[in-house]
Amino acid sequence: MPTVLVIDDNSQVCTALEVLLQLHDFEVQLAGSPDEGLAVLDEHDIDLVIQDMNFTADTTSGEEGVALFNAIREIEPDMPVILLTAWTDLATAVDLVRAGAADYLGKPWDDRKLVTTVRNLTELGRSRREASATQRARQRQRSALRDRYDLRGIVFASESMERLVSTACQVARADVPILITGPNGAGKERIAEIVQVNSSVREGPFITVNCGALPQDLIEAELFGAEAGAYTGANKAREGRFEAADGGTLFLDEIGNLPLGGQMKLLRVLETGQFERLGSTRTRQVKVRVVSATNADLPAMIREGRFREDLYYRLNLIELSLPPLAERIEDVEPLAEHFVAGRARLDDSAFAAMRAHLWPGNIRELKNAVERAVLLCRDGRISADDLGLPRPAPATRRSVAVPVVERDTIEEALQRHDGVISAAAAELGLSRQALYRRMEKLGIEADSAR
Repeated sequence: MPTVLVIDDNSQVCTALEVLLQLHDFEVQLAGSPDEGLAVLDEHDIDLVIQDMNFTADTTSGEEGVALFNAIREIEPDMPVILLTAWTDLATAVDLVRAGAADYLGKPWDDRKLVTTVRNLTELGRSRREASATQRARQRQRSALRDRYDLRGIVFASESMERLVSTACQVARADVPILITGPNGAGKERIAEIVQVNSSVREGPFITVNCGALPQDLIEAELFGAEAGAYTGANKAREGRFEAADGGTLFLDEIGNLPLGGQMKLLRVLETGQFERLGSTRTRQVKVRVVSATNADLPAMIREGRFREDLYYRLNLIELSLPPLAERIEDVEPLAEHFVAGRARLDDSAFAAMRAHLWPGNIRELKNAVERAVLLCRDGRISADDLGLPRPAPATRRSVAVPVVERDTIEEALQRHDGVISAAAAELGLSRQALYRRMEKLGIEADSAR
């Protein structure tokens, strides 16, 4: 049951509000002065405060109400506060609403409007406090993660990336192959670095091979080395990447580009740690931690006969799936700020444009857009125009998994339920938070529905 704290020096006002709210299933705490009210707020779990604006006889300035409101804000920044005002301090109440007060009601008040307002604000207040508590818990988890592991300066805010990075750190010390999947430009190499630097072989070499950038006929020589004369131009023996990575980590990027012959040799190395240089019969032994990455659909390649199934399962003992930037939009703003690095300031239009963009090029595209904007902006302020992002067509905008509800439908539902958000949301098949967001987007106020 939500608890409302009423702070008013008029005992008749306190009693009237107490009776009214208790009739509508609210628990009520009463206080006759600001000090008493702050003490109650400190001792009890309060969901909403209704406060008077004046507490001294013959005083109408509202200064006492302002001081009380500010004191409440210091203790409970997210606490919804309704101001009870007389006409003499209406302007002061309006100023406080602009400063963060939830609403103001004149004396005498409309019982129906007051109860509806209290019900909606307690629901919204609890949702906001729960969201704030969840956010603080996630911030603590991220801080603990950064304190415990070396994250190589990776920037993220989304829950999906937190889970991925946490898993990467957790499995890093296990001496098993890891496959990192995800689109180009999403940061697969950074995840591989996190695995290496938190592994038991972090002091060993970290060798990177882009399998997609090597000529097909030289991939085996690059990976396993070659003896002099093994192929045209091989004037002297050379060690391969596996030998160079002995005692450390080998990162095989774009593993899907490895030809079948190289796949067979790679499978043997993963199973035994043994291989032969190209043109040699001498078996060599290495101990290498293999981390691979791809943006390809390896199961589809297996069905097409272009990738060995046994190699896939050998590489895929642990798979880390990196989501595209469009699916972790919470990461866009902190990443953009990181790339700006204090050289300029991103304004609201820039942030709005970045949130609306789908980022097909992922983090690489975001970094390039920010770098270009830093060069083109004026007066150290980056706007949406400086980013130069195309406006998405309506068909390509990110879909939202909620029913499409028009303004009239929402207003009619609110009218049927006397402006009670939770009841209207239930009828529309939405959560309270989803309905609040849609009302805010359409500019609908609960009072306007009546």
